[in-house]
Amino acid sequence: MIKNRLLVYNMRYAAGNGRRMNIPMPGSGYLRTNPAHLEKISQFVQQQKPDLVGLLEVDTGSKRTGNINQAEKIAKDLGHYSLYQCKYHEGSFTSRLPILNAQANAFIASNELHHPNFHYFNRGVKRLIIELETDEVCVFLVHLSLWYRHRQEQLWELHQLMKKIDKPVIIAGDFNTYWGSSELNLFKQATGLLSANKDSLPTFPSDKPRLELDFVLYEKPIQIDNFTVCDVQYSDHRPLVVDFSLNGV
Repeated sequence: MIKNRLLVYNMRYAAGNGRRMNIPMPGSGYLRTNPAHLEKISQFVQQQKPDLVGLLEVDTGSKRTGNINQAEKIAKDLGHYSLYQCKYHEGSFTSRLPILNAQANAFIASNELHHPNFHYFNRGVKRLIIELETDEVCVFLVHLSLWYRHRQEQLWELHQLMKKIDKPVIIAGDFNTYWGSSELNLFKQATGLLSANKDSLPTFPSDKPRLELDFVLYEKPIQIDNFTVCDVQYSDHRPLVVDFSLNGV
């Protein structure tokens, strides 16, 4: 039986957390990063000893970070491989703006990454879907829309992508389910996916979590051996750590 550890984290560009994000004006904290936070995030990831890491809100080297590619830095610290892509679809207005054009999602893996697929949702601002196949499973990394209607349309598109995959599937990321995890009920019924977070533990905000926004969804024969929402406050989200295995593999 092959065992794997997956870590999923919306790291908020290592910009930090708390009231400083809204000083001197709301959201202005996104325009600056904190090297100390990035180092702490990297150290935390190293401590978890993951086989695969899915990162949301990664800066791939803008002026905000002093041109440091956060995905590559964490991968280098781990001695792992990385791949990343801008989360805004090619040709969009946001994909051409400084800083925004470096805002990405990323996979980091202990094994070399081959032939990833980058898809884009038809609706929403954040449209990127990263599809990564290992020898055993196919993992999709997503950051869904803030708008409910767009999220529902994006879930339908994910269902269509799943139909093309002949391996057990994991879908992980920030689902922005501000209306509650029940938003995913129809999607889970249609796909047969299950949540690794069986107790619906909240993941946001990181200091006093009350909402479950971050998910790892999986289908059988994948088996969840351990699931943890880590008490880490380097971002506004808490990271997820999932140990999984495949029966009969």
